[in-house]
Amino acid sequence: MIYTLTLNPSIDYIVEVHDLKLGGLNRMNRDLKLPGGKGINVSRILNQLGATNTAFGFLGGFTGRFINDRLQEEAIRTDFVTIADDTRINIKLKHGEETEINGLGPAISSEESEQLLQKMSGLQQGDVVILSGSVPPALGADFYDRLIKVCKQAGAEFVIDTTGKALMDALVHEPLLVKPNHHELAELFGVKIETREELITYGRRILEAGAKHVLISMAGEGALFITQEEVHHANVPKGVVKNSVGAGDSMIGGFVGTYVLNGDLLEAFRTGVASGSATAFSDDLATRELIDELRTQVSITKL
Repeated sequence: MIYTLTLNPSIDYIVEVHDLKLGGLNRMNRDLKLPGGKGINVSRILNQLGATNTAFGFLGGFTGRFINDRLQEEAIRTDFVTIADDTRINIKLKHGEETEINGLGPAISSEESEQLLQKMSGLQQGDVVILSGSVPPALGADFYDRLIKVCKQAGAEFVIDTTGKALMDALVHEPLLVKPNHHELAELFGVKIETREELITYGRRILEAGAKHVLISMAGEGALFITQEEVHHANVPKGVVKNSVGAGDSMIGGFVGTYVLNGDLLEAFRTGVASGSATAFSDDLATRELIDELRTQVSITKL
């Protein structure tokens, strides 16, 4: 079984305003409300690929009910902890460029956090848990570490998609995959990275710190996949970028779903790149049809 974990989900409220007037009255040209949060995005892509999964996390209030209902409509299994506070709303304002206004996230009690840990105690050897996104302040900076220990005790693999100290602290526990983009990788080591060779150098440092596989997205320059033995590069399929939300999550979903289904790392890499691109070319997350179409355009080269 694959499990996704979203500690701070959201409704992503996408608002399009063609001529934004700050300080004045504006009218929307279009709006869209979507279930959001990095792990939830991964679950939706896994579902498109036919990879059975269960979404864990915290949901509360009318916003939480909206998210759970939408996931149920897509036939995604959910097992969220119901909390007293409302799940947040993130605003994605499109006005030529995109401006994001993210909610703070709900208060989560110690009893509610223990309920999540209890749910995860049912993990089994061979399960894969995808830990994604920010940690609400109420949970404490070490909450990912507590979750990872639960995974390891059960013999489950884990993937972590976060940044900074939380990511560095997780590496010693040997995550199955980490996926920084080129900017996040530079920030992680406090350096300026200007070449592909430098990306590979710092990607290998993540491997040395404990990660089993490293996937580095480079926007229009494609992506790198680094293992202990080899480095591969993939190009980016051609298309018009419409959406920056969820592309990285889609890459993880495409990779993990394919790897769990058939065990082929390079096909997982190919599908991950196709999935991320398909979301970038869509108003919402990628569909199976577009992923399959773009997969044929992804060429992988061993470096």
